[in-house]
Amino acid sequence: MHLNGVGWIAAIIIGGLAGWFAEMFMKSNTGIFMNIILGIVGAIVLNAILQALNIGVFGVGWTAYLITGFIGACLLIWVGRLVRR
Repeated sequence: MHLNGVGWIAAIIIGGLAGWFAEMFMKSNTGIFMNIILGIVGAIVLNAILQALNIGVFGVGWTAYLITGFIGACLLIWVGRLVRR
């Protein structure tokens, strides 16, 4: 698993922030645990999508992980809403 140059503890903290930002942006109602999961899994999913499309990642470090996690979490929230319909 590739964490964009951040450690596990930092990934949890940044993932929580990314998930929280995505929750506010997408106006979903999730808790803190789900925000962390959405942020971390969102970053992993978006990195995999970018690599599959042969597009480079947004960079390495906290900021890149936050951006990737936010976009990935928004993508996961959107897909979740499509599935629930």
